[in-house]
Amino acid sequence: MPEQKRVRRTPEQIAAAIDAQIEALEGAMQETEQKKAAAIAEFDHKAAVLRGRIAALQEKKKAALGPKQRKKRKTKAEKIQELVRQAQKSGLKLDEIAEKLGVPAAS
Repeated sequence: MPEQKRVRRTPEQIAAAIDAQIEALEGAMQETEQKKAAAIAEFDHKAAVLRGRIAALQEKKKAALGPKQRKKRKTKAEKIQELVRQAQKSGLKLDEIAEKLGVPAAS
């Protein structure tokens, strides 16, 4: 078997091969960075949606635990006083109001 000598590469060839490897690795690194950015954006979106749901549930909880604002009911006397005030604002005097109600006017 004839002995084959190993072909020696020049330093320029070695440097070119290394540059090709570096370019391939940089391309792979850019792809990885793009995937990372897409994944981060997706997780940020999911986190924002969950924060919104949590806020809505907290508002619901607050509404459930807080006292409900009820409209105050007016008593019969308060309703009558309000009617008399409205009649006075419209220009009627107490005697005229009593006359329309069919009640003798108080002196």
